[in-house]
Amino acid sequence: MSKPLSRRALLRDAAAGAAALVLPGVLAARPGGRSLAVPSPEPELERLIRWVAAVRKDGLIGSGVPLGRSAARVGELAGGAPYQPATLETYLRAGGNPSAEPLTLSLRHFDCVTLVESCLAVARLAGEDADPTWERFGREIERMRYRGGERGGYATRLHYFSEWIADGEQRGLVRDLGADLAGVEDRRPLRFMTEHRGSYPALADEEVFHEIGTIEQRLDQRPRLVVPTARIPGVMDRIETGDVLAFATAIPGLDVSHAAFAYRDQAGVLRVLHAPLSGGVVEVTRKTLPAYVAAIRRATGILVARPLRG
Repeated sequence: MSKPLSRRALLRDAAAGAAALVLPGVLAARPGGRSLAVPSPEPELERLIRWVAAVRKDGLIGSGVPLGRSAARVGELAGGAPYQPATLETYLRAGGNPSAEPLTLSLRHFDCVTLVESCLAVARLAGEDADPTWERFGREIERMRYRGGERGGYATRLHYFSEWIADGEQRGLVRDLGADLAGVEDRRPLRFMTEHRGSYPALADEEVFHEIGTIEQRLDQRPRLVVPTARIPGVMDRIETGDVLAFATAIPGLDVSHAAFAYRDQAGVLRVLHAPLSGGVVEVTRKTLPAYVAAIRRATGILVARPLRG
C-alpha cells in the first residue's frame, strides 16, 4: 500500500503532468502555539545573514522599493536550491500531534509555497535595522503561514493558498490584485482536503478533520478573483517582478495547484520564478508567464497578490 500524500505532494503529482524532512530548522511549539527558541543550524543561519546582506547591498530596502522586488532578489539567490515536497508534514509522519504544529524552516530546499514565504521573510528582515536572527526569520514565516499570524495546531495553517492571500491582505501583508486585473469570480466550494481525507495524516484526528471542514465551509463566502488564462497577455504590463502568483485549477474542490513569483528578465519579458512542482531546483522559467500557464493541464488562470511591507 502506498503511503498517504500530503496536500503539497498531492498537488505536485496532480500538476506535474500538467506543468511540465529532514527538518533543517524548527521552532518547536509550546502550549498555545508560540515558539520556543531553538538554535538554528549554522549553515542555515550563515545563508540567512548572507542573503540579507546581499539585498541590503543592492539597495533593495526602504519604502521606495517594492517588497516584491526584494523578495525576487532573494529568489535569485535561492536559484539552484532543490525542490523538496511535504516538509511541513514531517512531524506528522514521525508521530507528532496535529494539535501543536512545530514551525518548519529551511533556506536549503523548498516547495513552491515555502519558497514564496521564505523569500518574503528574508526580504522583510533585510528592510529592518536589526541584525537577522533565525528566530526573527521564523516569526516572519509564522505570520504569513498561519491564520491571523498565530500558530496553533495543524488547522491554523493556511492550507488553501487563496486563503493565504485573503488572510495576508486583511493584515496588510499583501494586496490582492484580482479586482485591478479584472479577475473573474470562482465560487466553486473548496473541499479538496476533506474529500481526500486519506491523503492527510492529520485528518485521521476527528477534531482536526472537523476543524478543516468548518474552514472549508467558511471559505464558501470568499470567492476567488481569477484572471483567466486567455486574458493574461492583456494585463501583463500591470504585473511586477515579485508579485505573488497562484495558478488556479479546475481540479474539483481545489483553488490553486502552484505558487510562484512573477519575474521580469533584463529584457523586460515576464516569466515565473518558482520551485517547480515536477521537481528539480529553484529557477526562472524559459517560458513566458502566458505560455507557462497555458501549458499547465487544467489551469484556468492566475491569482495575483502584491507583497507589502506590512
